Amino acid sequence: MGTPRTAPLVLLRETLFLEASGVTYRIPALLYIPPAATFLAFAEKRSSPRDEDAKYLVLRRGRRQGSSVEWGPVEELSVLTLPGHRTMNPCPLYDAKSGTVFLFCICVEQGKTERCQIWRGCSAARLCYSTSADGGRRWTPLRDVTDEAVGTDLAHWATFAVGPGHGVQLRSGRLVVPAYAYYVHGCLCGVVPLPCYTRQHALVFYSDDGGRSWHKGALVSGGRTGECQVAEICAGDTRKLWLYCNARAPRRCRAVAFSTDNGLRFERSARCRALGEPPRGCQGSVVSFAAPSGAGDAPTWLLYSHPTDRAAGPLGKKYPKPVVKIICDSSVCPHHVAEREFPFFTIFLSRSLHFAGSG
Repeated sequence: MGTPRTAPLVLLRETLFLEASGVTYRIPALLYIPPAATFLAFAEKRSSPRDEDAKYLVLRRGRRQGSSVEWGPVEELSVLTLPGHRTMNPCPLYDAKSGTVFLFCICVEQGKTERCQIWRGCSAARLCYSTSADGGRRWTPLRDVTDEAVGTDLAHWATFAVGPGHGVQLRSGRLVVPAYAYYVHGCLCGVVPLPCYTRQHALVFYSDDGGRSWHKGALVSGGRTGECQVAEICAGDTRKLWLYCNARAPRRCRAVAFSTDNGLRFERSARCRALGEPPRGCQGSVVSFAAPSGAGDAPTWLLYSHPTDRAAGPLGKKYPKPVVKIICDSSVCPHHVAEREFPFFTIFLSRSLHFAGSG
């Protein structure tokens, strides 16, 4: 007799941010704060689906009750802005040592589209963050750390962004924020130099002093790597800790890269055909956790959540169809998809932003 299959996971879905006339929500991010059993769900509030019509971030706080979550009202974080800029790409991070939530984002000059920045080779984005010491109830004013964290390399970046999604704290205590940059590899010289070769590269920003100062790691080499998430994994029998990067890529599957020095440098990226996605990619997430007892030799499991294709929505419009996979293998291209019950929570986009969980 073969191994019996477990029943499929049942997702309990709840709408967190509902589209209304003149208002839409995009770019979700989800953070869990274990001591408070609290979820923080973020998104961009926009006046239209276009990136350039983003306004500021919004938040809902949820209290976990077993396998369900009780959500509070929508809170507008309109104070977390820079004058003349729109706030985009929420990327929250929890520092367990201090109990502080860091909310990273980018602030982009009004009227400057991503395409315009890439064409001109001149970034209009600023790297900013706010902190909360009370689980997201109160936030400090935005701090702009672009000059500190990026420095003179900003002259070679057409634009950049963090996440979107969430950051992580490594066992060493290092705080890590995933990011990507459009690096200008070459220019056409003339009266006005214009970039002729610009390419996406994933990277991370990090802090080793509890968030007092921030630095950047090296750009990931190899194929194009864009929006990304990172997770710390235990590498097989050696029990060495690696930082795993899972990035959006343009060829129908995610790209992966590994770092053995906590994100200072990553090995060359590689395609992972087991993690399929739409042709131009889409926002995705990955988290790591210790393997359940008796679950085999792999010390670390990875939980992936990202769209694999597009499903027809209302009025025939196409929307990414979300998928969640539990992978119990920490190889470059994971192949073992677990068929077992496991509690998880995720946030995803269709016409509005939804939260799904299974306990």
